[in-house]
Amino acid sequence: MSSTDLGNGRNGDRDFIQSIERGFAVLHAFDDKDPNPTLAELASKTGLSRPAVRRILLTLQKLGYVASHGTRWSLTPRVLSIGQHYTSSHALVDSALPKLVEIAEHTSESASLGVLDGTEVVYAARVPVRRIMSINVSVGTRVPAFATSMGRALLAWSPRELVDQVLERTQFQRFTDSTIDNADDLRAELARIREQGYALTLAELEDGLITLAAPVFDTTGHAVGVLACSTSTGRHTPGSFRDLAAKRVVDCAERLSSELGYRLH
Repeated sequence: MSSTDLGNGRNGDRDFIQSIERGFAVLHAFDDKDPNPTLAELASKTGLSRPAVRRILLTLQKLGYVASHGTRWSLTPRVLSIGQHYTSSHALVDSALPKLVEIAEHTSESASLGVLDGTEVVYAARVPVRRIMSINVSVGTRVPAFATSMGRALLAWSPRELVDQVLERTQFQRFTDSTIDNADDLRAELARIREQGYALTLAELEDGLITLAAPVFDTTGHAVGVLACSTSTGRHTPGSFRDLAAKRVVDCAERLSSELGYRLH
């Protein structure tokens, strides 16, 4: 994120506090690829000046959200409290957890709840059974919406305007030879997903990974989340996994939607 991006489209907004945005930009610059960056590396990632990043880090340090280790910095466990407050106050997460346990017990595979955030899906809850992905999947993990069954299940039932915005901002990347890497093919896939009622991907984010997801709707009929289940080609074919998981995942998603007030007309 550059300093230009930080102020983009917000000039003249008297209610916008840019210093808070810059503080979050620094927090978001810590990731699994670089969990202990230097001040200079954070400045490069955010596009902010080194003095500005230094002041932000010292403020976050006094608040208990970051710690210094010589020239390097790291997040502290206190940052987890932000996500914990979201989890404890969000009805979607509370209602989803029993459904995730049901899916995991039925399939003997990991089950997850995902929500859309920009061009990515964020894991909001997860019931792990076994590690089937080389990437570290936990609550808070982000994955690209375009290359995952979770993202596609959310986009397939989202308003066209939102889909257009997401696809315009998506940087299509070929993670494997099977990844759909352009907007036209993805739109066609979203139409197919709507017809069958769930999304299934094979080796698009990672070789050997099979995932299946179904949307969750709120009382207004908006897709607010997605229930998903994942396995590997070492355990299932796409067909056998569909037979095992599709009905259960869709059923759990429909029951969760009903609990959130959604009524199919």
